[in-house]
Amino acid sequence: MNRKKTILLAFLLLTSATLFAKTVTVASIAELQTAIDKAQPGDVIVLKNGTYTTTADIIVNKQGSAQHPITIVAEKIGETEITGKGGFSIVSPAKYIIIKGFKFTHIASKAKTGNGTSFCRFTQNIFETPGDGENLTVAGSDQEIDYNTFQNKNAMGRFIAIRGEGKQIAERLHIHHNYFNTAASQGGKNGAEAFQFGLSGFSMSLSNSIVEYNLFEKCEGENELISVKVGGVTLRYNSIIDCPAQFTLRHGNKNLVYSNYFKNTPGLRIFGDDHQIFSNYFEDCKPAITIGNGGAEVADGAPLTSHDRPDRILIVFNTLVNNKENIVQTPRKDGIGATYVTVANNIIEGGGVAAKISGPMTNAKWQGNIIFKVTGAGDLPAGSYQEMNPKLVKDTSGIFQLPANNPVINNTIGQYPVVKAAGKIVVLSPSQVGYLAKK
Repeated sequence: MNRKKTILLAFLLLTSATLFAKTVTVASIAELQTAIDKAQPGDVIVLKNGTYTTTADIIVNKQGSAQHPITIVAEKIGETEITGKGGFSIVSPAKYIIIKGFKFTHIASKAKTGNGTSFCRFTQNIFETPGDGENLTVAGSDQEIDYNTFQNKNAMGRFIAIRGEGKQIAERLHIHHNYFNTAASQGGKNGAEAFQFGLSGFSMSLSNSIVEYNLFEKCEGENELISVKVGGVTLRYNSIIDCPAQFTLRHGNKNLVYSNYFKNTPGLRIFGDDHQIFSNYFEDCKPAITIGNGGAEVADGAPLTSHDRPDRILIVFNTLVNNKENIVQTPRKDGIGATYVTVANNIIEGGGVAAKISGPMTNAKWQGNIIFKVTGAGDLPAGSYQEMNPKLVKDTSGIFQLPANNPVINNTIGQYPVVKAAGKIVVLSPSQVGYLAKK
């Protein structure tokens, strides 16, 4: 077949998909399932406003295309509610499916994308699913979860749980502009994180995913707020406000955490290897940054469930303001501490002692840090800091920023090219994220 005929055939196939795509409006769960079962690339299935009760999952196994996804949408954003015993279950070989604009109040653990699915999207939905279990489980790769509101969880389980297949976590996810609002304490029980990315069995795999521009408010659940248990995840531009639970790199390696905003929360805790933590903002936290005191070394054959010793961690150019505790390493019986941690060019103003280290820190590098009006240097090594006023100025969003002309710029030490990836920190509001943001 010559080149002209190939181009013509491709054009005809594209045109035919557009011509035969249709919009179908349905008014019951039975009609919805029938329309899904018959769906072709480019179809739009509209469920009319109202409340619909399911007795089983709504199964989606159809395939759209990049140019012509299959869209399942509420007639009006936020005014079509699905309750009952089942939710949207996207199963293999589904791809290029969009679920948009619903309010989900069906029982937990029923909304999910399964193994073998790809390029599926949940957008502008409200999740308030009662009972133990997850609001949304994502196991397929190349998925997008954006502009959803996850709210009012008062049971075990997570708002979002990321899974995979075998030992490989789901890959190339983009999770952004979601609003996580109010998760009640579960009395210290494990398994109630707001957002869990992986499990220990996936921890040696890389996800190459991005989690950005999400807002977490008043989420407690358990001691971990965000629990990352895999590698290769970039977490940036997220706001964590008034959450009495900790952002934890619990398992896995090679994660990037930068330009996040922490206010009135237990901050960030670090285990695993080769993480890069930079350009984050911590205010009124206790503590701000916890360097894990390792319980074992996974690289030497320790179980994947271990508190893996932090090795080769970069902690640079973070701003810490008025934190009751700043940089800490907590005690652990027979703890093996951390190795080759770099703590450099951080600004620590106000609050408790700059550092309190209660475990081994072998071959650590401390340099170029600025402290001002703290209770004391604490365990910051001599020569690793200067006491000087960084002249931080509060901007219109309430963040203390460095002014253009400040004494800090000429006092940084070392070269850290990765820091060039950071952008300006923003404090997100509910109007910028969640289902309302794009109405």
